[in-house]
Amino acid sequence: MPRKKTASLVRDIKPDRVYNSVPVQRLINRVMLNGKKQLAERLVYGGMQKAADKLKVESPLEVFEQAFKNVQPHMETRSRRVGGANYQIPFEVKGQRQNHLTAMWFVAACRARKGISMEDRIAAELADAYNGLGAAVKKREDVHKMADANRAFAHFART
Repeated sequence: MPRKKTASLVRDIKPDRVYNSVPVQRLINRVMLNGKKQLAERLVYGGMQKAADKLKVESPLEVFEQAFKNVQPHMETRSRRVGGANYQIPFEVKGQRQNHLTAMWFVAACRARKGISMEDRIAAELADAYNGLGAAVKKREDVHKMADANRAFAHFART
């Protein structure tokens, strides 16, 4: 007897109210704590607007998209045990994982900034990421350096 099909692991997320964008909604969901979605929306929308004003760009969505494009990883390393030794093997990051890592690193970088409100942290991190600076972009560069340094072990990925 065939087993029944399981649901897809990827949840269908509806776009946000203001920009009609799924990535913005993912960021809102990632910023949200204890189910307080309206507060998270206010923080993210306020941060996007402040970043756009600071950078003198008309569209906050344009700032958001460029910032997230600058944070998205293309390569990462995964541990693999081969013959009693663990190797860090570089792999290409695709699709959903790329978006997930981007949002995680961005929110972690925002939360690491201290001394200012969360809205201002989001605005500052968006502005820095838009310009190719900031902690989230540094995290991506570190991951890329690690993958580049372990290129010699790439042949283990195909075995």
